[in-house]
Amino acid sequence: MENETLSSYFYFTLFNSQGLTRYVFFSLGLVLYVSIVFLNTFIIAAIILDTSLHKPMYILISCLSANALYGSFGLFPRLLLDLHSDIHTISHSACFIQIFIIYTYASYECTLLTAMAYDRYIAICQPLQYHSIMTSKWIAVIIAGVWIYPMFSIGVGVLLAFRLPLCGNKIVKLYCSNWSIVRLSCVSTTVNSLYGFFVTATTIFIPFAFILFTYVQILIICQRNSSALYKQKALHTCLPHIVSFANYSIALFCEIAFGRYKPGELPEIVVIILSLEFLIIPPLLNPLVYGLNFPEIRRKMSGVACEGTQAKT
Repeated sequence: MENETLSSYFYFTLFNSQGLTRYVFFSLGLVLYVSIVFLNTFIIAAIILDTSLHKPMYILISCLSANALYGSFGLFPRLLLDLHSDIHTISHSACFIQIFIIYTYASYECTLLTAMAYDRYIAICQPLQYHSIMTSKWIAVIIAGVWIYPMFSIGVGVLLAFRLPLCGNKIVKLYCSNWSIVRLSCVSTTVNSLYGFFVTATTIFIPFAFILFTYVQILIICQRNSSALYKQKALHTCLPHIVSFANYSIALFCEIAFGRYKPGELPEIVVIILSLEFLIIPPLLNPLVYGLNFPEIRRKMSGVACEGTQAKT
């Protein structure tokens, strides 16, 4: 029976010492989840309902919000269930589904930020060719690439982890992660490590390098242009993306850094914060950043809110 349990379920160990405080964390998690769903749904609705916002930049912003909803769905329902329950086990299939959702969310965030950087690069560095380059067909190709490649590459990585024979079932996290499963393997994981490096390079490091390249080019163009108004406008359109990029980079770095430590080497509260930051802070901060910095979105959000208030009265 023990071997069957070991092979069929994983056990989250970080919930053991929560005690009654788990109800506080449950309430906090519920508030965060509702806030993320509300804010990102509001952004998506504002962009969909206003045809004047059907432009590449705003379409990519709505995709960023859709990804926030997707990633939050992969984390919060299961996390809230574990906080409310006395049993903290998860089946193999459910665990690998959660890994796929969370990892594709992380990859989508990187590729979406890259697409947004490309859009800003064309808009500022090649403004006269912007409309001829950023056509609806080209945007469709970009968005398809943003979604399809991470889905395929992460899917292969999950399958490689799924095939491993395991010698344990304890996960020192609040959710399933690929590296936590690979650590439990009874056999060599060289193939998994090499493939993981390849996926990390193609979905994180290369996109981030491209984003940095685009902003270096934007800074050069702004430096050459003597118009203060031009510089102010360029900064205004780029600032939300810079904030999102910096925020996600820091959060993702914390998650990657945490993954290098063995269980027990860090205080439990540090483990929890580092492992959850990239799944909570960007989905919560991005809609606020874009909603507050783009007057077109802000006006539409205010209009939707006013219409909802009038409908209730």
